[in-house]
Amino acid sequence: MVLARRYVFLDPDGTQGRDWSYVIVRALTGICYEQQYGGTATRSSHVEGYLVPVRSAPALAELRTFFERRLRGAGAEGRSWTEDEVRRLRGAVAKIVFWRSAAGPDGVDGDGPQALELDESRLGDLDEAWIPVLTADGPGVLVWQSSD
Repeated sequence: MVLARRYVFLDPDGTQGRDWSYVIVRALTGICYEQQYGGTATRSSHVEGYLVPVRSAPALAELRTFFERRLRGAGAEGRSWTEDEVRRLRGAVAKIVFWRSAAGPDGVDGDGPQALELDESRLGDLDEAWIPVLTADGPGVLVWQSSD
């Protein structure tokens, strides 16, 4: 029996506040999380997987400053990232701790904190409030409330 996918829109009415951030780890779950991102460009996409709350106020502040001030909150679709920009994003993302699930994609049991990594193979997908990352559980997307 094939179940229909279910879609969950993250913070659909904007009432969740500005202090949330999640990683959506890609996995075949039947649940797709949809996110508005890209600042005033108002892009939207979804990822099938599972949602993991993550928190790092300094990293989130750094990412907001980068996208809202440096890029003026206008989105980054089609942007060619400079090495300095990638370095700054890599550093901010690495400040966010992700706790590995009981069994990772490699089948090894164990949990513990590990830093997120910017997935530099997917820079074309990167935008404000939508950052491709690598987690201890596999590839995912880091999301937070877009500035629009």
